[in-house]
Amino acid sequence: MATLTTQTPLAAQITARFTRRKLISFAVPLAILCYLAYTAVAFDLAGLAGRARMDNARILMADFYSHKTHVTRNNRTGELSVAIEGEGKGTLPAGKYPDWVQAGPESTRIDLRDGHSVTYDAAGARYDYPGYGVIDIRPVDNTLVLTTPDGVVPDWINASDARVAITTPNGRFAYTRSKVETFRYTMGWPAFFFTPESPYYGHGFGALLFGPRIDPDRANLLGMGQDFLNNQMWRHGDVFWAMFETLLMAFLGTFIAAIVALPLGFMAARNMMPLVPVRFGLRRLFDFIRGVDGLIWTIVLARAFGPGPMTGALAMALTDTGSFGKMFSEALENIDEKQVEGIRSTGANAVQRARFGVLPQVMPVLLSQVLYFFESNTRSATVIGAIVGGGIGLMLTQAIQTQKDWEDVAWYIVLIVLMVMAMDSLSGWLRRKLIKGV
Repeated sequence: MATLTTQTPLAAQITARFTRRKLISFAVPLAILCYLAYTAVAFDLAGLAGRARMDNARILMADFYSHKTHVTRNNRTGELSVAIEGEGKGTLPAGKYPDWVQAGPESTRIDLRDGHSVTYDAAGARYDYPGYGVIDIRPVDNTLVLTTPDGVVPDWINASDARVAITTPNGRFAYTRSKVETFRYTMGWPAFFFTPESPYYGHGFGALLFGPRIDPDRANLLGMGQDFLNNQMWRHGDVFWAMFETLLMAFLGTFIAAIVALPLGFMAARNMMPLVPVRFGLRRLFDFIRGVDGLIWTIVLARAFGPGPMTGALAMALTDTGSFGKMFSEALENIDEKQVEGIRSTGANAVQRARFGVLPQVMPVLLSQVLYFFESNTRSATVIGAIVGGGIGLMLTQAIQTQKDWEDVAWYIVLIVLMVMAMDSLSGWLRRKLIKGV
């Protein structure tokens, strides 16, 4: 009996197909790995990791969820001040210093937890680091003299003749010829509602809501609202107005684009406009507007009209007009012509055919697209506002550039996320109401 040693043409074809797919299944991941390896070399990821300052990153992260209290002594006058974030509006009165600041006539001791402490006295300042020893700084003939327990300056001390800075997990310390300053981090945002100069600062909400009137000239609720909005450290009134400007930019930009793009979409649709040059010209116009990124249009319009929220709204309107025009025309080309023919058979003119035969078919799609863009533009308005000088984006950029109060950055980011979540819920509700009626 003969044995079949060769494959049939069909079996050979199936075997070749499986072999090809097997090679592809190995080749695609290998290509991705090669590309990632090239990217790591091209962008110098190893060098970037080596240059990273993780100590600075830890400090910035701590600023997100905590606050710094500055204990400062003027070396010329001997005056001591304790201020939240070092701001004038956050200065605590002498009788209301925190219990970890022990201020006396001859010296001041600052407890930084876990045995870490700083002492100011007439001779200079000392930092007591448990397990390492006492670090002594004294001014001598306009020069700062640093003395460490082992005579070696570690990398967490930055020292020169004019300035000594110490950074530890428990706090920071800086000594110059003019002043000495200690920073202690504490969880929370203590002046978020009221600054120390407000009569409501330091009171519990139970006492404020149900207790006696604190300010004789104002009711507690009225005074709390005024002092909260006029908080000079957190600027709540300015922040809420900036949020409104951001929403206004997104609203105007989206709906101006939708109003302009709707008739242009009819003129660019193949089944609505018989003139080919008109359709071709509008399609290319949409491509041109969409082809230039919205941030580029923002910069161009800012140079033309100057900074402001309206410039940001016009930039979004210009960009979205191209996107809406393309999507609207494509939606119009995909309608069911039978419904239009039914309206035509009644003797309806072109406007009536569009109103009763076309719009009811495409309106759910158009509304869904417009509401989605409104939701997306709410997020984009933050970036555009940073360029044109309006909205919450400008305040976020300013807070990042100053690199001083990163808790402000955290607060603005929280507000932006909440605003996007709210717009997502609102647009979803509007879609259900307008499209499904539920």
